[in-house]
Amino acid sequence: MWGRRRGRRGGRSAEELRVRRREREAALRKARRQEQLVSKRLLREDSAAEEGAQHGADVVPDPLSEDEVLELLRGVQRGSEDRKRSLGRLRWALQNEETQQKFVRLDGSIRTLTGLFTSSLADLQLEAARCLHELSHSSVPAVAEACLPVTSYLLTYLSGHSLELTELCLYTLGNLVVESEAVRKQLLPQGIIPVLASCIQSPHEAVLEGVGYVLSQLLQAKEAPTEIIPLVLDSALPQHMLQLVCSGLKAGMGAAVEFAWCLHYIICRHKDNVQLLALGAVPALTSLLLDLASQIPQDAPEGLELVRGCQRPDARLLVALFLVLQRFLRQHPFLVQECLWLLNNLTADDPFFCSALLSLDLLPALLQLLTCSQMGTVLVLTVLCNMAEKGQFQCQRLLQQPLLAQLLPLLTLPDPEAVGQCLELLHLLFLHCPEAAADFTRQGGHRALEQHQSTPELQERAQALLDMVRQPPGAPSACQATLAASS
Repeated sequence: MWGRRRGRRGGRSAEELRVRRREREAALRKARRQEQLVSKRLLREDSAAEEGAQHGADVVPDPLSEDEVLELLRGVQRGSEDRKRSLGRLRWALQNEETQQKFVRLDGSIRTLTGLFTSSLADLQLEAARCLHELSHSSVPAVAEACLPVTSYLLTYLSGHSLELTELCLYTLGNLVVESEAVRKQLLPQGIIPVLASCIQSPHEAVLEGVGYVLSQLLQAKEAPTEIIPLVLDSALPQHMLQLVCSGLKAGMGAAVEFAWCLHYIICRHKDNVQLLALGAVPALTSLLLDLASQIPQDAPEGLELVRGCQRPDARLLVALFLVLQRFLRQHPFLVQECLWLLNNLTADDPFFCSALLSLDLLPALLQLLTCSQMGTVLVLTVLCNMAEKGQFQCQRLLQQPLLAQLLPLLTLPDPEAVGQCLELLHLLFLHCPEAAADFTRQGGHRALEQHQSTPELQERAQALLDMVRQPPGAPSACQATLAASS
């Protein structure tokens, strides 16, 4: 009935169910970043609960009347042999949000479930935990806050001997903390961070994945930077998270992914990452990326096999990024965007990485990504600007590629951000290599620039470039004249 690890009658294994759950969570995380949505998880098999299995998967029971809900509560309150069956019927009914709200409004409802959850009878305890888990999945904040009295017991049972109960308690906590600030404020003084630091040492992947889920939910809270992240950094959690992320290929990918997200939230929301740096986060994560890239099949694009032989760690990191870019370009476009963000950060302030892109002949692979996606176009152009800013030599190397011909179509895009970044790159190229302006004009580039003279956010930059391409050969540009006058 609740045999998630045992698999469904249809034959799905526990790992297949976990993979599907992770795929759903990846979509939720993306939506959450874009629209500030709340994501929750439900440890229920894909099929409906046993009591409703005949209705098929994804069928939500109809709402019950208040009298029917009251009768279910009385059924679980009676000390009869049918109590477990009554709990099962209650759990099935609690899949409906209207029924959930009616249930928590009943006097003594949560107190009854708490009593059964703390029972010495394992089967009743587990069934009551499943009922609480259904309540935790509610999108109504009042339902989550009604579960406040049980949070201390959920923490207590994380150190129990039942793997299924531990996992259930973890995901119930994860659902509760994301919905309610009141729940978070109660759990922090109760010691949820030290308890999670203890649980992260579990040998069971299912528990580790659950710990990662709870922690990631906490780290996304609005008060996380001031109230939660400092507690996490002062615990043993960061060290264990790094170890699990970097051993994910051996210890379990699900847990590694969860803790990678946790590290991501900490780094993005915390200004001072000295503690993570002291733990060796940068070399550890660099090694992980190299390990991942080294497992990509040998039929990777020509030249990218350098990751297996290049002696400079920094250079190997660049090649590893491009291996990942090429491998996941179509299957997982979001990974391409993440790699390009990293490439942008690496090339923004360090001339070495800009030179390495050229010396390792990675520029053609970068230019192939110019049209991979709207955001990808902007990021590739930003990386090219980072390189062009370094001076004449880098610009000359860029222009050895058919770069101008590839930039011309980008000037007709409807995305002002991409066009603006393209104009910025052209300005840097013309500034350091004036002959490029004449080449650009021969290819009809001035006509593309003229189209943007009436676009408010682009007209100033477009006009400046037109002035540059209209300069007589050998005449100093406006920028060069300004520099000469000030020297």
